[in-house]
Formats: sequence, structure tokens, C-alpha cells
Amino acid sequence: MSKISKFFKGGGSAASKGRGGPSPQEALARLRETEEMLSKKQEYLETRIERELAAARQHGTKNKRAALQALKRKKRYEKQLSQIDGTLSTIEFQREALENSHTNTEVLKNMGYAAQAMKKVHENMDLNKIDDLMQDITEQQDVAQEISDAISNRAACGDEFDE
Repeated sequence: MSKISKFFKGGGSAASKGRGGPSPQEALARLRETEEMLSKKQEYLETRIERELAAARQHGTKNKRAALQALKRKKRYEKQLSQIDGTLSTIEFQREALENSHTNTEVLKNMGYAAQAMKKVHENMDLNKIDDLMQDITEQQDVAQEISDAISNRAACGDEFDE
């Protein structure tokens, strides 16, 4: 079965059918396969257009009928090429949207994990205990500053004697 018929007939893994739809990775893989297939078809049509143009030039004025037929085929190929360009553009847009959605889902999931971790870290903390601890730290810093001031004033004892 060709890739296109698999794509349109829904050929895929049984696992993706069982859970209600393909995973983002499966969908992205299929979109990339389709992009590759359409790109190859574009290249093929471009070479066909060049061949038909060369045939039209070759026949030129000698065989107008053959030249016109070549130009008509060239026009048909150009129309197909234009349709493929539009389809490719749509597929690229869909792939990018799916990639962005998948990225957003992963980011959101990771943010949820981080929130749970923060909740676990903070569950043993009490705001009143933290406030008391911060007051104790401030008091001890004040005591340390007083001790430091007292020591530094004693070192300059020669200036403070009363006559």
C-alpha cells in the first residue's frame, strides 16, 4: 500500500487506533512523510515542465501542433504544481501548529511538576516559624553589631580619657 493510500485510508498502528487518535509524534511523522512525498512530486513536475518547454521550443514553427500540445501539457503540470504548493503550505502550517501545541503541552506538564515540587518543599514550612526565625536573626545581627561597635571603641581608648 502506498504512503498516500495509507495516509488517507487511515492505515496506522493498532495502538493509535485503540486510544482514539494518533500521538503527536505519529502525526508529526506522517505530516513529514507527506511533505517529503509532495516535495518529490514537485521536483518531478518541475522537470516535466522543463521537458515540455524544451519540446515546444524544439518543434517551434516546424510542427505547431506538437508545440501547442507540449505547451498545454506544460500548463497542466504548472497547475498541478500550483496545487501541490498550496497543499504543502497547508501541511507545513498544520505541522508547525501541532509542534507548537505539543511543546505547550510539555511545558505545561513540566510546570505542573515544578508546582508539585514547590508544594512539597513548602509543606513543612510555617509562616509564623519563619517570622520568628527572621526576628531572631535580626536580633542576633543587632547584638553582633553592638559587640563589634564595643570592640572598635575600646581599641581607641586613648582618646576618651577625662582630664
